[in-house]
Amino acid sequence: MDAPAKTEEKVSPLLKMVLELGPLVVFFFANSRGEWLASHFPVLAEMGGPIFIATGLFMAATAIALIVSWILTRTLPMMPLISGIVVFVFGALTLWLQNDTFIKMKPTIVNTLFGAILLGGLLFGKSLLGYVFHAAFKLTDEGWRKLTLRWGLFFLFLAVLNEVVWRSFSTDFWVAFKVWGTMPITVVFTLAQMPLIMRYSADQTEEGKAS
Repeated sequence: MDAPAKTEEKVSPLLKMVLELGPLVVFFFANSRGEWLASHFPVLAEMGGPIFIATGLFMAATAIALIVSWILTRTLPMMPLISGIVVFVFGALTLWLQNDTFIKMKPTIVNTLFGAILLGGLLFGKSLLGYVFHAAFKLTDEGWRKLTLRWGLFFLFLAVLNEVVWRSFSTDFWVAFKVWGTMPITVVFTLAQMPLIMRYSADQTEEGKAS
């Protein structure tokens, strides 16, 4: 049980960030430079317009990120794995049917799924977020319940936000927002949870009882 954790510790935070954000950056670049890519790489032009080229390269970059993560840690985190599966399924539908609606709905599906799983677990008395981040944080049961509730609601918020953006704005705006809008919002939300994490830290609770 300790071996995977030790292996994962060797992966630098910078490399983890590259593996998580890399495919999104590829998606943004490929969409913004789709015509240039099509003119220099004719095989990509067969996929269709910029958004379809971006989808194909997004799928490839996601696969590479998962493979590298597996090689380095010998494990695949649940959330990136589920997200990757949805990318492959909806990306394939996008390319096959030449309909970008599928790739645009991918964030909606993934975030709704994560939100439903977390909130559904709470209904059955399970703080599922604790199973995912137990190695990073040690919280009390109440702390995990509150953090799971917040993240569940946040995922549903992201799902609704994605629907509003892709249905109300252009494809280029949606792609840019997906990369440069959603990520900062998620970072801000994550940082906003630190007071809760500190308040319900199991270590601090034990120290308080001891004193």
